[in-house]
Amino acid sequence: MKEILCLTTYPPRECGIATFSTDLIHAIYQKFGKSYSIKVCALESKEEKHLYSNAVKYKLDTSEASDYARMSAEINADADISLVLIQHEFGLFEGQEKALLQLVKSLAKPVIIVFHTVLAHPKEPFKQYLQELIAACSAIVVMTHTSAQILLNDYETSPDKINIIPHGTHLVSHLDKKKLKEKYNVSGRCVLTTFGLLSSGKSIETTLNALPAIIKENPSVLFLILGKTHPTVQKLEGEKYREMLKAKIEELGITDSVRFVNLYLDLPILLEYLQLTDIYLFTSSDPNQAVSGTFVYAMSCGCPIVATPIPHALELLKNNSGSIFDFKNSVQLSNAANRLLGNEKMRSRMRIAGLQKIASTAWENAAISFALLFGEKTAARGLNPLLLYSLPPVNTTHIKRMSRNFAMVQFAKGNRPDIRTGYTLDDNARALMALCSVDMVTRGLNPLLNPLLNPLLNPTNTSHSEYIKKYLNFIRYCQQPDGSFLNYVNKELQFTSQNRETGLEDSNGRAIMALGYFISLAGKFPDIWTSDAIEVFRKAIATIDKMHSPRSIAFVLKGLCYYYRAYPLSEISSKIKFLADRLVHFYTLNKVSDWSWYETYLTYDNSILPESLLYAHIATGNAEYKAIAEESFNFLLEKTFTDGQIKVISNQGWLQKERDGHQFGEQPVDVAGTVVALNTFYNVFKNEDYLAKQRIAFNWFLGNNHLHQIIYNPATGGCYDGLEENNINLNQGAESTVSYLMARLTMNDDRHDR
Repeated sequence: MKEILCLTTYPPRECGIATFSTDLIHAIYQKFGKSYSIKVCALESKEEKHLYSNAVKYKLDTSEASDYARMSAEINADADISLVLIQHEFGLFEGQEKALLQLVKSLAKPVIIVFHTVLAHPKEPFKQYLQELIAACSAIVVMTHTSAQILLNDYETSPDKINIIPHGTHLVSHLDKKKLKEKYNVSGRCVLTTFGLLSSGKSIETTLNALPAIIKENPSVLFLILGKTHPTVQKLEGEKYREMLKAKIEELGITDSVRFVNLYLDLPILLEYLQLTDIYLFTSSDPNQAVSGTFVYAMSCGCPIVATPIPHALELLKNNSGSIFDFKNSVQLSNAANRLLGNEKMRSRMRIAGLQKIASTAWENAAISFALLFGEKTAARGLNPLLLYSLPPVNTTHIKRMSRNFAMVQFAKGNRPDIRTGYTLDDNARALMALCSVDMVTRGLNPLLNPLLNPLLNPTNTSHSEYIKKYLNFIRYCQQPDGSFLNYVNKELQFTSQNRETGLEDSNGRAIMALGYFISLAGKFPDIWTSDAIEVFRKAIATIDKMHSPRSIAFVLKGLCYYYRAYPLSEISSKIKFLADRLVHFYTLNKVSDWSWYETYLTYDNSILPESLLYAHIATGNAEYKAIAEESFNFLLEKTFTDGQIKVISNQGWLQKERDGHQFGEQPVDVAGTVVALNTFYNVFKNEDYLAKQRIAFNWFLGNNHLHQIIYNPATGGCYDGLEENNINLNQGAESTVSYLMARLTMNDDRHDR
């Protein structure tokens, strides 16, 4: 574990840099707590001193030149510190710029400096100073392309030294706006909001001057001013600025349309205020302000934004992601607000565009970018750059949210179930296995994850019972008189025409697999549930002779092996051998010197094929099944693992034999299937390479992918629907979310930490 020392303001000091550092440090700890320990050197002054938490290892009095030399000596003497990270804002070091420069020059550790502001068109002395500061650092971080361009053009900085890591934002589990408005007593109002520590630079009066024109067209408007006065401003002038605003409100006659929330809001409350907001107003009057955490937090909450043209806003709000107006131009502000308030579709489009654009800036993704940069700079000094992703806790919140109706809904818009898309047998079969597996984990054993174990536990109550029963009922609902299943059901609970237009073998196979798994847990749930499942299962396996797809056969084979654990009957053993032999036949037919597979192409959910043969070996002891399973699985791994990452077969054309496949278009179901199969193969072969690849594959969800962005959303418990070349599909549908959970349940911290 490497220790990073962060020179920054820090809570309880109230300022934007302190908030930024707190969020960044928390995110790095959550993502990489086994790779990095972050300690703080709190920046203080004679006028601003505080009592801190244990995170603060050192303090630096920025107003005292001699303290910089002391701090440099202590850092150099501290053998635990691997790297120094400096959060830089010019006001923090005002009057002591030379002392800061000397500190950085004298440090014997790599230094990364984060410039929160970069001043364009510098005068020569200032330019030379900043060039010296930059030269003394190992790397520079800025948050916008504009700032990077200023460093390149105005300060002649080497592009190799510049890293653009956008200001982090909080992931939000989007709540119902109407309920939030009721909670905060703003029901029936069109809410305009701004927030942040109050000072004249916020230019709140620009909005107040615009309000009469806005109210004229939208009488229900309420302007919320969230935040207390900046502590430094408070010390210098008290509440002078707030009192001026109150006087203006009285003068304009808009007292019923403005509300102050004079508090430093805790983050959860702030995010709820932003979620109930109809339009967020950013009115800063400082053209040199490079970035703002306030309006990016608003974007992450789905707020349409109207903002002044600071570089951060110009970059994020282009292409219909928001609206820009000139500094202090109240007329432009009122026109923009009225245009948005009068066009709900425009607000909706702006909300979606903003969420898509801001997704990559989640604090989790910022943590990945910083951690990779830390690794690069510490590796240069011979330190181990290995990055260990922390496993998120198991979370079934989104699965339950998607399952509030008749069954699990197929798709979502963001993290909101889209009931218009109806239900599928595929998703509910997966969900049955996943939530049963969660229950088995809580009881101390999970046969889904270790095929060598036969559960012998006493039944207990389960918090997931109503959902498990719901999925069982849906599977039964989909079964037809001949024992087969239909897959697609609309919101009116009618079978749709898709059932005639789409092959149903795979969904039938998944249903049989899920039923087999549930039946293998006989005695863990009410006996009547098990007997009903057996009735549906036995009726369904009468149809398996008609299956031709190797993948469908593999699903059924795994289901039969599950069933065989609880009921080791000769007829089930015969069916296992029959289906396993069919897979062997497919394999023998298609295998050539450089193609060890069951078909002439690789498509989706490929791992189920060799994994099911391994299950058949476990059930029957047949050595041929084991050998072919191992050979074909290793062939698949060669096609999907490279450079310390997994890259599953693209859904843009698949991978044909003797033909190159597409590079991009990865789905969680394929990665999750690989994670689960690697677990099965490790349990049988005890090959440490399988264990290492399992961790690599699972880390795809956590950010170890070509975009270095999270696919699993820890705020919702949902999983994004896909990884494309340049973006993530932000919808969190049933297939992706359940697939992620099944993969997560195979991960064992103790085993992977050996």
